[in-house]
Formats: sequence, structure tokens, C-alpha cells
Amino acid sequence: MRIVLIHATRVAMDPVERAFAALWPQAETVSILDEGLSSDLAAGRVTRRALDARINALADYAMGMAPDAILYTCSSFGTGIEQAARRLPIPVLKPNEAMFDEAIAAGGRVVMLYTFGPAAEGMAREYRDACGQDLTCVHAPGAIEALKAGDAATHDRLLAEAVAGIEADTVMLAHFSMAGAAPGLRTLTTATLLTSPDAAVRRLQTLLKDKTC
Repeated sequence: MRIVLIHATRVAMDPVERAFAALWPQAETVSILDEGLSSDLAAGRVTRRALDARINALADYAMGMAPDAILYTCSSFGTGIEQAARRLPIPVLKPNEAMFDEAIAAGGRVVMLYTFGPAAEGMAREYRDACGQDLTCVHAPGAIEALKAGDAATHDRLLAEAVAGIEADTVMLAHFSMAGAAPGLRTLTTATLLTSPDAAVRRLQTLLKDKTC
């Protein structure tokens, strides 16, 4: 079983590889990285239409690797991923759709903690489209910048400070890059804490169950 992972930042790569190793070690993962996607989005250098075209081009490139599924790991490019999913004959997953579904199924008050500002609006819209409810989003400023600078301790501390102030039944960690902090964060809250890499791997296992039997 081959899964192509498409990344827009290096800090998303290790968390999803760890999730596959823990939950589905039999799957083969192959990574594609385009760091320009996140930096161009954050700087406003390109239009959404152009970004969507690049997302689709990456999916077409991935198809040359004969994958059984494609998983995007950056939460800022939902519309382009949706286009690719409609076109291609294999499962193409947005990073957070499986986590959203798990949170919706659990019920109660859901809060999303995020670190990359440009992603929040689109993710809240996707959540609302999925269940008709507004999503409360809490920002942890400075966390992703610390992680990209190699300071995971500061990243995790900023997330811990944010989680301590959240009252919810379920807390979602918005980005793959946040998943490494999950074990520590679970000791600080009584809420169910969901990570997008684990949820995505579980969803892929379900989607591809017939092929693995």
C-alpha cells in the first residue's frame, strides 16, 4: 500500500511519519515537499487560483508514483485539494477532514488550536460546511515560528499555555506540525485532544481496507 504525502512545510513531515509508524507501519509512504506554497501564501505573493493550480499539479505528479491514496499535510489549501479529489480516481485527503469528522461525531463543544494564521479562516469554513456550526479557533502566536527555528520546547510551551485556557469537550490541533506536543497537552486538559495525522491515518486505513485484505 503506497501513500503519497504532499507537504508545504518541513515541520509537518515527521509527525505524519510517526503516525504511520505507530498506526499503520505496513503502509509505504513517499513524500513530496513544496515549501514555497506556505511562504507564498503567508506573503500574499500569489492568488488563490494560482495556489490551487499548484496543488493540483502536485497531485498529478504524485499520480506518476502509482499511489493508492494521496494525503496533503498542510491545512491552508483546501479548495485546491478538493479539486484534485474530484478529478482523481484514488482517495485524496485534506489534512483535517478526518479529524473534523471525529470531532463532530464526538459532539459537545469543539475548539481548534492553531499556529499558522493564514490557515484558520479556511479551516473554520470547512468545519462549518461539514456540520453547519461555527468553530471556535484559538491562536498560539509565535509557536510555529519557534518550531521552524528548531525550538520545539518553546513551541510546546506556547501550546500548553493556550490549552490551559480552553474550555471544551474536544480540542483539535489544527496542523500536523503540532502533533508532537499532543502527549504533554493531554496531561493539561480533560478534553479529548485530537491530532490530524492520527485521524488521517485512521481514515486512510478505513478507505483502503478492501485493498489490504
